[in-house]
Amino acid sequence: MPEGVKPPESIYNCIPEKERKIEKPPLYMSKHRPAVLLESKSNKDARRTMGPAKIMVSPPDNYLKKCSTEARVCKNTPPSKHVRTVRKPPVPLRTEVPLMGIPTKKACLNTTVMVPKKPHPTIVDSNKGSKQLLENSGLVPKYSRKKDYGQVPEYLLQRNEEERIAQERHEDFLKEQREQASMKNLSEEERQAVLETLKKNWDKVHHEYQCLPLIIETLSRKTHKLRLEEAMTQLERDINLFERFKTIYIPSN
Repeated sequence: MPEGVKPPESIYNCIPEKERKIEKPPLYMSKHRPAVLLESKSNKDARRTMGPAKIMVSPPDNYLKKCSTEARVCKNTPPSKHVRTVRKPPVPLRTEVPLMGIPTKKACLNTTVMVPKKPHPTIVDSNKGSKQLLENSGLVPKYSRKKDYGQVPEYLLQRNEEERIAQERHEDFLKEQREQASMKNLSEEERQAVLETLKKNWDKVHHEYQCLPLIIETLSRKTHKLRLEEAMTQLERDINLFERFKTIYIPSN
């Protein structure tokens, strides 16, 4: 029977098993560990700040003197070639006479006399004494004194001109429409000529109507008869209109 597979209840379970000890590999230890510990300990001691610093103290007789920390220059040391020294002009002697009468355009009086500045006018606008410039306070009539004050702006003049041109174009268009739709008075000769023409057309249509057969059976003949009757009726209305009214207006177009 294999060792790993056992039934749940077996006599072999009564045999005590030996404890198996797991052997671990040895822990890695660096050979530089002692040196590292020693170095870290020495650096840690150097960074301590508690207590006075462990430095060499000068004796009491060697105290700090004035200008002892400044760099000293030896008097006998010759000046360097690269250093350029600028000397001031010597003081004039007592016996020297200054130059007089040199012509110049410079106004000495204007340059020496100080002209005091005029203070800007201010205004106090509160009981606590706060000030502001009078020009920006709104009390100075600055805009009412302009050259173009009270005049119509340029853009309004341009807009009024455009509106005037548009109104003229609209009036011209309406006038043209009225002229096209105007009525023309028909003269007596024209009225009689139109009346004679209408009567001739009526006679022609009536003659064609009289030529129709008495018995009309086909649809085309019925339609033709109705069309002739409508034409005769319309011509009779027009003849009656021209005979009743002597003054007749018609569109000019």
